[in-house]
Amino acid sequence: MINFFYQNNTLHTKLLILKTDIKTSEKVKIIEPFLNNHSRIIKWSIDIEDIDNVLKIEVNYNLEEEDLITQIKKIGFYCDTLAD
Repeated sequence: MINFFYQNNTLHTKLLILKTDIKTSEKVKIIEPFLNNHSRIIKWSIDIEDIDNVLKIEVNYNLEEEDLITQIKKIGFYCDTLAD
């Protein structure tokens, strides 16, 4: 599991849990700048050893999950909501 944390002091947050095709540390390095520099992402981690390559992102409430998924897909990665 690879963990990267970008801290920002925010009171109103939610946790998004997404499945991706980010399977290697090289792919993590590609998306890392986007996740670290996004103004509404507080912290994130990705488990490249999990079958769904789970991306957990703590975000401000004003960031919609679908908007974030669309942005990640524009970078070139598969990303979708992880079904229960």
